[in-house]
Amino acid sequence: MEEKQVKTGHKLQMTDRETGSISGVKDVVAFDDGEISLITNAGMLTIKGSELHVTRLDLDKQEVDIAGQVDSLVYSQGTVLKSKGGDGMLKRLFK
Repeated sequence: MEEKQVKTGHKLQMTDRETGSISGVKDVVAFDDGEISLITNAGMLTIKGSELHVTRLDLDKQEVDIAGQVDSLVYSQGTVLKSKGGDGMLKRLFK
């Protein structure tokens, strides 16, 4: 049997620039309290602000929820630079 790959769309929903829900997320590249970088179906998404947190992450469903003060959302195309460690962010988090 062939495994069907479900291609989801990309949706970003923001409330009062303080909480957000993002679907169509393929990977989390990096995050800290000032910036969150995500690979989405629509390209690379960089979220900048202060006191940013990833409150829920479900890569099986391609969903991420965030909280904090959002100052900017920037989409870009192109390649993603790997971190110096070489491992993905999630691999380093859950070691």
